[in-house]
Amino acid sequence: MTVEGEAVRASRKVVSGETLVITIPEPKELDLLPEDLPLEIIYEDDDLAVVNKGQGMVVHPSAGHPNGTLVNALLYHLKSLSSINDVIRPGIVHRIDKDTSGLLMVAKNNATHESLAQQLKDKTTLRKYVALVHGNISHDKGTINAPIGRSKTNRKVQAVIADGKPAVTHFTVLERFENFTLVELQLETGRTHQIRVHMQYIGFPLAGDPIYGPRKTLEGQGQYLHAKKLGFKHPKTGEELVFEVPIPAQFENTLAKLKKID
Repeated sequence: MTVEGEAVRASRKVVSGETLVITIPEPKELDLLPEDLPLEIIYEDDDLAVVNKGQGMVVHPSAGHPNGTLVNALLYHLKSLSSINDVIRPGIVHRIDKDTSGLLMVAKNNATHESLAQQLKDKTTLRKYVALVHGNISHDKGTINAPIGRSKTNRKVQAVIADGKPAVTHFTVLERFENFTLVELQLETGRTHQIRVHMQYIGFPLAGDPIYGPRKTLEGQGQYLHAKKLGFKHPKTGEELVFEVPIPAQFENTLAKLKKID
């Protein structure tokens, strides 16, 4: 960035009448290559696959994560993927955050992709999560019905806002600890960061959440959130499929430590 032909810092204040020149670099093209990365495939047939994504893996490439993603692994391990989404998201019907672990459905052809996407839109899929949150939730069950959109004060995060998109999360308390609560959550909608935003909104942010929670209070990287159960109707056979995977070892170890403290 230059002002009147001289290079300046981004923090430099511009005075009325000065000429400001900002040079925007050319965007870099992402090379989408298959990578032999560990991938736990829970189920696979000719039309779709269900995978258990590990914590710390990004779902698809982006400017900050050009490789090492779930998509790179899918390209290596699966013979075909749907092409409905843009070129950097083949097969991806829905996403979970980098530091959220758990189940995802993957489409291997476009007809399957369209069917699964429609099921998500129609709210007929089953998506259950387990999360560890700060504080003690007094109610055994509850529903959070609060619209979510981009924050008005921080455009990098999501928030509950009046003109946001409808968002509904149901929760059930599984276990209470001294300063934490283990909850099961079921999504009715699928907004960006929905569970993380909703739990912060009601005063019980996810443990380990670097964006919506307090400073790091437990060991590990990222939020304690796991997509444990996924159900949907097979696009071709009509069979109801339901899959479930246990929480990761780190999550389990943290719960064991909390039980000892209690």
